[in-house]
Amino acid sequence: MKIDTDVDIDVFDRTKILDQLPHIAAMRNTDEGNVKHVTGVYFQRIPRDPLTNMSTIDYKDADDLGYMKIDLLNNSVYKGVRNEEHLLALAKQEPQWDLLEHAEIIEKLVHIHDYADLVKRLRPTSIPQLAMILALIRPGKAHLSKKGWEEIEKDIWTRPTDGSYYFKKSHSFAFALSIIVQLNLMVEQAMQAA
Repeated sequence: MKIDTDVDIDVFDRTKILDQLPHIAAMRNTDEGNVKHVTGVYFQRIPRDPLTNMSTIDYKDADDLGYMKIDLLNNSVYKGVRNEEHLLALAKQEPQWDLLEHAEIIEKLVHIHDYADLVKRLRPTSIPQLAMILALIRPGKAHLSKKGWEEIEKDIWTRPTDGSYYFKKSHSFAFALSIIVQLNLMVEQAMQAA
């Protein structure tokens, strides 16, 4: 039985992690030839080129054969996070939502830095609202960006029928939480510097 998976793990420095774990780089078959997948790796045995330590099977075909690619993504949000306890504390802390009324703050935040006008107009006051903003900036839901919260909430998590790219609810919430961590870390660092 084939299980369809999409595993993305955000880390501060993927190179440090991969230096410590046996892995095989995923491969993409392109018009220019076989190239290393930007983020994908396998932590299981898969046919590989011993010289490059790269899979000999295109990642899409490998998925069909039951191999599980894991994408390790560098995420600068974690810069300044000391440990897991610190990360959890930053994630649980209620942010100063009014900071999202300032373009100079928004422009420093991952994922929403180019959308200061939208964020300032909608003024999110919760993680679900911030997650909805993240979904709004994708083509499949951009048509809702001029609406108010009530109209946005009715349609934001409905899959587009035209095949356009949209953000799944789970991804939106995960990214929203990473923004909260970053915002709270910025405030913490500013207070320490004062």
